[in-house]
Amino acid sequence: MKLMGEDLLSKTEQEMRAVRGQRISMVMQDPKFSLNPVMTIGDQIMEAYSLHAKATKSDAKDKAMEMLKAVTIRDPDRVFRAYPHEMSGGMGQRVMIAMMLAPDPEILIADEPTSALDVSVQGQVLSIMDRLVEERGMGLIFISHDLNLVSSFCDRVLIMYAGRVVETCRADKLHEAQHPYTRGLLNSLPRLDQPRDRLEVLKRDEAWRDPPSVVEAS
Repeated sequence: MKLMGEDLLSKTEQEMRAVRGQRISMVMQDPKFSLNPVMTIGDQIMEAYSLHAKATKSDAKDKAMEMLKAVTIRDPDRVFRAYPHEMSGGMGQRVMIAMMLAPDPEILIADEPTSALDVSVQGQVLSIMDRLVEERGMGLIFISHDLNLVSSFCDRVLIMYAGRVVETCRADKLHEAQHPYTRGLLNSLPRLDQPRDRLEVLKRDEAWRDPPSVVEAS
């Protein structure tokens, strides 16, 4: 596993501390389990930025306010002083994105970042994330079980089974994927245009755990 030519697996734990958060940031699934409940939003963003940028308190506050505005929070002054329990799910996830992007990482890993949100808020958060990633020229690794969302939001898809990549394809061609595991996932999705009495049950094959080769769809 390499980042800009550097082998991450060969790095020591101390060396990885300079990578985590600063060069690679991660937005988790549910902000209420990621944010510190006894610290204000502003203090948490400032801490995340200062840890990597070695900034002064004044500079860290300016950066925190800048990031809150970047994720389209309407009243950044109020949110800066607020605590996590005062935030809705969508607002909390925006705060997490602001915090993770404050150090200007090279890669953002988003692990099911919208699964705890309703559909309307989900679209807003994805739009913000997409815009910021494009503006900053970052890489984005988007982890999700929502295949329809993946096919519409991502560029390239890697399908994994038991920790191994079994198929790769263009996101807009995901519904044409050929690996039996991918087909099983797709066939188990409910569809309005093809209603069925019962959805298919995925039949697992032990051979998928050690695939001889990865299916590469065009």
